[in-house]
Amino acid sequence: MSTRAEMRRMRGIDRWMGIILPRVVRRVVKGDVSQPSWLPRRWLTLVSGDVDLDAGVGAVWLVWRPGNAKAETHTALIERWGEKWHYIGSGSRSEADPPAERVAAGRPGQVGMIELGGGAGCLSYAYRRQLRHLDFTGTGSWVGSNELQVAAEVDHLLVGDRRIEVPEHGRLIVVWKSLSTGHVGIRPLIVAVGRDGSELSRIGPHDGMDSYTWTELNGQTEQ
Repeated sequence: MSTRAEMRRMRGIDRWMGIILPRVVRRVVKGDVSQPSWLPRRWLTLVSGDVDLDAGVGAVWLVWRPGNAKAETHTALIERWGEKWHYIGSGSRSEADPPAERVAAGRPGQVGMIELGGGAGCLSYAYRRQLRHLDFTGTGSWVGSNELQVAAEVDHLLVGDRRIEVPEHGRLIVVWKSLSTGHVGIRPLIVAVGRDGSELSRIGPHDGMDSYTWTELNGQTEQ
């Protein structure tokens, strides 16, 4: 159970996020995922942002006080309804120390080509509005995101039918929208592509590890 001091700290973070997040989201929607000059990196770091304009969804990955013993990851989900973008949900957790630099697959800190991290998801805002105002009872839709850590060999990712460039530090968030299957959605296929255009690895909708890691594990088992 959280202490009173911890609860006060969490409420304080939520208040600051309520002020800062809309400004960060506006930048990400416009395609700018760089650290804002007005936001001290040691206080709140923008790790990654992703927007799928065709699906009308986006996600932002932030770390509160990176490097601190009480550092926290915050994932914010957004969705377009009409002409406006709306904050629709979030996830948070204690932040684990990331690798000091982007390394090759199989090296310490990077087992596979694609490493799955945390994720967040919720029912689509548009779907919830339909339920509320139109008594809509059709199939629901889900907005989800996943934090990824990508090996040095990877040039870009294919997420469903989208191409996503990998930043130098190799940490990025991908957002997706799918039909809702009960309480969750279905993550699209993610493919890691090398600089020569060849496929290096893939991770399916229900996989916890990428194909590179599975191959390496199977090879060790057969030895």
